[in-house]
Amino acid sequence: MATISDVAARAGVSTATVSRALNGKSTVAPELVARVAAAAKALGYQPHGPARNLRRQETAVLALIISDVENPFFTALARGVEDVAHADGYSVVLCNSDEDAEKERRYLAVALQERVAGVIISPSGGTTGIDVLAGHGIPVVAVDRPLPAGTGDAVLVDSVLVDSRKAAFSATEHMMKEGYERIACISGPTGVRTADDRVIGYQDAVHRGLELVRRTEYRAGGAHAATIELFAQPGRPDAVLVANSAMAIGVLDALRELGLRPGRDVGVVAFDDAAWAGLVDPPLSVVAQPASEMGQAAARLLLARIADPHRPPTCTTLAAHLIPRASSTR
Repeated sequence: MATISDVAARAGVSTATVSRALNGKSTVAPELVARVAAAAKALGYQPHGPARNLRRQETAVLALIISDVENPFFTALARGVEDVAHADGYSVVLCNSDEDAEKERRYLAVALQERVAGVIISPSGGTTGIDVLAGHGIPVVAVDRPLPAGTGDAVLVDSVLVDSRKAAFSATEHMMKEGYERIACISGPTGVRTADDRVIGYQDAVHRGLELVRRTEYRAGGAHAATIELFAQPGRPDAVLVANSAMAIGVLDALRELGLRPGRDVGVVAFDDAAWAGLVDPPLSVVAQPASEMGQAAARLLLARIADPHRPPTCTTLAAHLIPRASSTR
């Protein structure tokens, strides 16, 4: 008796595409539906009963691997993924890597073991294991960050990014126009693309070296320590660009301890428009990233890749925008 794998091999598509084509999903291209139907007819394949239901359960799950579940940016991104996936009959399993390459590898292994239909990942700097998915027909979309160089070479990987370099340049330039002269930058770990791009964008604006740049974990604790250290040195900064909202909490807490008020004593702009950013006193200037839209775009790309595994890979780059508030205006 022919199996779904036999149909997939004859039609030249993945088993997920066979399942979706035979179940009438709208995201499968008409020509692929015709190929699957012809292969199924030629092989006498007849999906039915419990086995058909089981196959549908196995192939209707997407894995979303994000870097920090506590970061509101990733919460909004996950919601965007889930909205699109749910509308097309998929469930989403959320995995939190904590910027830990080993934890990320374990989640990729679980995704392979459970035969998910596809993976959306915000990769850590040490991502490995992506190539293994290719041999099993599991597509991948990178979101927020591209895959590190040397990974994903054996699989067609789509990506959805934000132009962090341009956004950091705009935020730094805004503070310069407000009259700030010694602008510091507190960014994430070296080797993480978003963190690197924000430092480069900052440098594009200030035309200065790295003496006022601090790299730390994407968390409040590291940013707090970096702020204390920056403001303890001679010729301390008069403004700070902060790489995300979690780090902004640490920066604001450190400035409070030092008796410095944002917008009066020091300018502050942070990436991500967290729900609390406009409610603090003074309201926090932010670089707002389209997190939900990124998640939606990533989910659509993944569904399109499931429907047509051989189409050329694409990279979608979205724009962030500055929202000036009292923390950075004189």
